[in-house]
Amino acid sequence: MNHVTFGTTLGGFGAGLVSGSVLCDWAEQIEHMGFDVLFYRDHVLWHSPVFDPFTALGAFAARTTRIQIGTGVLLLPLRNPTLVAKAIATLDHFSNGRALLGIGLGGEFQPEYDACGIPLRARGRRANEALQAIKALWTTAPATFNGEFFQLDGAVMQPRPIQQPHPPIWVGGRSDAALARAGKYGDGWFAYFVTPERFRSSFDKAHEYWQQRDSAKTTFTAGTVLYFCIAPSYEQAKQEAIHYLSTEYHQPFDHLVEKYCALGTVAECIATVERYVEAGVAHVNLIPICPPPAVIDQLQQLSTTLFPRYRTAEK
Repeated sequence: MNHVTFGTTLGGFGAGLVSGSVLCDWAEQIEHMGFDVLFYRDHVLWHSPVFDPFTALGAFAARTTRIQIGTGVLLLPLRNPTLVAKAIATLDHFSNGRALLGIGLGGEFQPEYDACGIPLRARGRRANEALQAIKALWTTAPATFNGEFFQLDGAVMQPRPIQQPHPPIWVGGRSDAALARAGKYGDGWFAYFVTPERFRSSFDKAHEYWQQRDSAKTTFTAGTVLYFCIAPSYEQAKQEAIHYLSTEYHQPFDHLVEKYCALGTVAECIATVERYVEAGVAHVNLIPICPPPAVIDQLQQLSTTLFPRYRTAEK
């Protein structure tokens, strides 16, 4: 059986209304459950409250000791890459080498692009340049980069991250451009709203781009976000998922949840997870579709049964 890691993301479905101290309590509990990665999501403006990810992750770092912590995903085009490089390098030190940079483009909520003064049409090119600039700052001193949007001229950033050559970079998205971005500049591809079949074919494309890189190769991984809802029946879980996803994204999900989510009893949710693992997913990021008071219970129900299946097999 292939090695599989499991994570989750905080910050969705009204969890921005939860206090920072409660979120930190959740971080401790999530680590205690045995999750490998804890993400915090990113939106500058959104339909529901979302905290700043760097601040939240810094607090999580202080309350945990083992779990990897990362942006899931940071809307990179909205930010200066030098400041992102500094923030993640700092997080890597305060977490003793546990930081992970997950990035994406966003763009489904244009008001946050407008508020940050970033043209939506340039977001892909800005992200590509930003990834190159961040890696240069983390690995080269002095660092030089000359792009359309960002320039570095003999820049020296200290301290460098603890992790060498740098913290992992996971690139989110589903488009062909996102797959190319992941393969060319990332250490992994982070999928969302994909079927197992699409995951397999898309990962092959991203992996081809990675194999063409001139830089020294280590490994290239891939994970997926998998929304789940545990309920006594599949139909009840389906209705809950439709309600919360439609509210969160301000668009109808009536015909999408069965295609992209794990729904039903614990056994039914695990069966869906297994289909993704069989398709080659190395990291399953489990996000409960539920109101904030049920988050920990949903994660506990699934992790208690799911994790031993894989970790026992690995021993």
